[in-house]
This record gives sequence, C-alpha cells and structure tokens, in this order.
Amino acid sequence: MRIQIAKSPEEIAACLRLRHLVFVEEQGVSETDEVDGLDDSSTHFLVIDGESLGDGTPVAAARLRFVPAEGREDGVAAKIQRVCVAPTHRGRGLGREIMEFILTHVRTDGRTKIARLSAQTDALGLYEKLGFRVTSGVYMDAGIPHKDMEKQL
Repeated sequence: MRIQIAKSPEEIAACLRLRHLVFVEEQGVSETDEVDGLDDSSTHFLVIDGESLGDGTPVAAARLRFVPAEGREDGVAAKIQRVCVAPTHRGRGLGREIMEFILTHVRTDGRTKIARLSAQTDALGLYEKLGFRVTSGVYMDAGIPHKDMEKQL
C-alpha cells in the first residue's frame, strides 16, 4: 500500500471516484452534497494498493482544508474531510493509516496545532483511538448522523 498526496489530475480524479463510490453510491449522499465546490482549494490524499496509480488500485482517500478558527492564536484549524475506504479494502486499518498520514502532514506543515473533523457516528471509535474528542452533539449532515471532533497536535 502506498499513501500519498494526490497531485496530478489523474490522482485527484481517483480520489473523487472513490468518494463517489462510497458516499453517493453506497451511502446515498446526493451528488450536490458530495461535490461542494471546495475540492480545488483542498489537499487530497490517496491510498493505492500498488506502487503507483498506473499499476495499482485506488482504495482510500481523504481531503484536507485549512480553515479559519476563531479564538485560536494561530487563527487556523486543519479540517479533515471526506475520509473513505473502498468496500473491498475495509477492515485492514486503512482509515487509521490515512488519518495518521494526514495528521503528520498537518504537524509538518506547521500552520496549526488543531485538527477538526465531522465524523459519521459509526466512525467515532476510529477517530477516538486517534486521540480526537467529541465537541458537539449529534446532527444530520447529508442525511447521516455526525458529531464534530477535534484533536490537539
């Protein structure tokens, strides 16, 4: 498995296809909720089962945005979004691996010391094991129950 920042148009397209498979086709999220116009200003992450996109299969993806954060000395938070793993590759720890890769990227970037995300309630355990804590009650997003979470880096 190879985890990388998706840079080429082909790699970003692979991330978007995975998201469509998981969120739109599998979970029933509407296309308009999934495609929110923020992908061009995001950093995309891709897990490939193989050495490269040319000889491997995209199996997990996520995106990262640096967003304004009121009350923070640095004024910024790292917002992790659209974390997904292909159904064929679940149960192998890829969600944890891509999250650890992203958190290392955020620490190295140095713009902020806080990571935030909006977690589907079914995935709370994964994020709690990574040190995230719940910061909101349950709310619906795209018809799926979520809770906000954050982690100090």
